[in-house]
Amino acid sequence: MATESTRILIDAGLSGKETDRRLQEAGWELDQIDAICVSHEHDDHKAALGILQRRLGVPLYSNAGTIEALERTPKHAGLDWHVFSNGSPFHVGDLVVEPFSVPHDSYDPVGFVVSAEGVRVGIVTDMGTPTELIRQRLKGCRAIVLEANHDEGMLRDAPRPWSLKQRIAGRQGHLSNKQAGELLAEVAGEVLDIVFLAHLSADCNQPDIAEQTVRDALDSSGHAHVRIRHTYSDRISEVVELG
Repeated sequence: MATESTRILIDAGLSGKETDRRLQEAGWELDQIDAICVSHEHDDHKAALGILQRRLGVPLYSNAGTIEALERTPKHAGLDWHVFSNGSPFHVGDLVVEPFSVPHDSYDPVGFVVSAEGVRVGIVTDMGTPTELIRQRLKGCRAIVLEANHDEGMLRDAPRPWSLKQRIAGRQGHLSNKQAGELLAEVAGEVLDIVFLAHLSADCNQPDIAEQTVRDALDSSGHAHVRIRHTYSDRISEVVELG
């Protein structure tokens, strides 16, 4: 997320080297990052936190519960943590960051709405079920990065332990394509321009299935104008400018 004067990362789930490479591919330099906002303590959101903070000297923002969970490992202790409270916006340069609670099986997970000059971007990559709070926060966003983790049929038929399937599909697990489409159909308005589908499972989803499911939900609810893009585990997604 960036303006002309401020750049932040939401989470740091890649290695430091890979984060650097992908930022350069997007036209940024690693040392241009002003802060890192951390949604929760799971491995795919924290891999490079210690490396990046020590290298760049930038502040890390998260809530007390997530910081406590992270500091149980030595590499995350003693970092430059700045504590936010869920529901209370804070400023990083000219960006306003609003964290809000989401249901997921971690200590105190959050999504974010990041705004500047009246343009709002919602980011929710791990949650088991939409809540009224999430719906309210995502309404009025120009862009939304939203989890579309699995196709319900593919998850049901996957050769995975039943307990894992239950966790993924549970209220504190991960959002299905169908749930993502329904949520977007509810929160989309004339302002919403583009959606990025995120956190797609490699073996319980396919990009074309996720996109078609969400497309059908948006079109049938009168929001055919909303563009759909993908995020990727092995490369950057499309870089868009919102104005």
